[in-house]
Amino acid sequence: MAIPVPSGVKHVLRTLRYRNYRLFFGGQGISLVGTWMQSIAMSWLIYRITNSVFLLGMVSFLSQIPTFLFSSVAGVLADRLNKRRVLVVTQTLAMVQALILAVLVLTHTIAVWQIIVLGIFMGLVNAVDAPTRQAFVVEMIERREDLSNAIALNSALFNGARLIGPSIAGVVIAAVGEGWCFLLNGLSYIAVIAALLAMRIGRRQVEARSRNVWHETREGFAYTMGHAPIRSVLLLLSVVSLVGMPYAVLMPVFARDILHGGPHTLGFLMGALGLGALAGAVYLASRKSVFRVERNIPIAATIFGVGLVGVSLSRVLALSLGLMLVTGFGMMVQMASSNTLIQSVVDDDKRGRVMGLYAMSFMGVAPFGSLLAGVIAHRVGAPHTLVGGGICCVVGAVLFARQLPSFRETIRRAHVRHGLISEADARAEAERELVKPPNVWRSR
Repeated sequence: MAIPVPSGVKHVLRTLRYRNYRLFFGGQGISLVGTWMQSIAMSWLIYRITNSVFLLGMVSFLSQIPTFLFSSVAGVLADRLNKRRVLVVTQTLAMVQALILAVLVLTHTIAVWQIIVLGIFMGLVNAVDAPTRQAFVVEMIERREDLSNAIALNSALFNGARLIGPSIAGVVIAAVGEGWCFLLNGLSYIAVIAALLAMRIGRRQVEARSRNVWHETREGFAYTMGHAPIRSVLLLLSVVSLVGMPYAVLMPVFARDILHGGPHTLGFLMGALGLGALAGAVYLASRKSVFRVERNIPIAATIFGVGLVGVSLSRVLALSLGLMLVTGFGMMVQMASSNTLIQSVVDDDKRGRVMGLYAMSFMGVAPFGSLLAGVIAHRVGAPHTLVGGGICCVVGAVLFARQLPSFRETIRRAHVRHGLISEADARAEAERELVKPPNVWRSR
């Protein structure tokens, strides 16, 4: 029986009509609030006990580098194994890590080396969790046409938690200390683990493979590098992750030393970023399909870069909050549009491996950016570091926009092959481009 297509608000939330996705959405929503609380508490804890911008970058680097090293291999496992079971294991391990942190901080026995060890452990967990979770999205929905909406709602959930979690963390840290943030995060994992166990996922036929993991990893890399749209999206994503995403590492410096605030100021800044990102996710969820989603990517990357430059120059909290809204919107639209485009063109049997490379480009490159940002900020200051990163994001967006016309036909063919758009729509769009090439910088 055909599932009716909703309209209005129901259209924006249409993926929630699927039971498995509803479970995931609810459980993940609770867990992500705790995750953002821990992220803010960790940054504040490190800066409080070390007063070192360099160590902020170094700890972030060491906790994220496993994603760069191992997520491509983890993508092979995502293609081979039951994704739901893998996620139950990774979420359980993440819960254990948060609870250990809570005990160490609440008993006043925490040391920098313990933070580093637990950060590396969490990085290994995330290296497996990230590509598996991204590839699992398509198995939770019944209509592939709703893939872009599922990704957008997941992004909205992530950034709704980004809005709520840091604000709560700022209050909790100021009132009772960082340890309680870690404890609450540990308990929040119960919700997502219960949701995963309650899902009913049909058996998926997996092609028998006699080749080893290394061979399949190389096969996934060759496929990705040979696919122009995926390759270009990942290259831009890597640039933004390297020079733009380290803003998060520098935010405690802006909150305390530039804006002369405390943990609540850091919470407000990250909350404003989350609000802007949430607005971006709602915009993407309101789209009817993946049609022309590639045009969002360079425009959003430019907005993100300009926002970073503005934040770096601001010395007034109200202005900084407004600029963080803009920055969050650009960041979210670029990241979610990139995810949507990749998932809409990739072949199913290589989805896990490609999403492993997506995680490597998005999360795995970030630690190098964090380390670089820490070193540069130590020498020239956080504001100058952020200005340079924002300018590089804009340059990357311009280069991507110039390449976009060369692989737009490849995107259309893949969308037709996967049933996401009709052949008539693809032909009509191609004919319009022959008459007048599209301008990605003009709003639709």
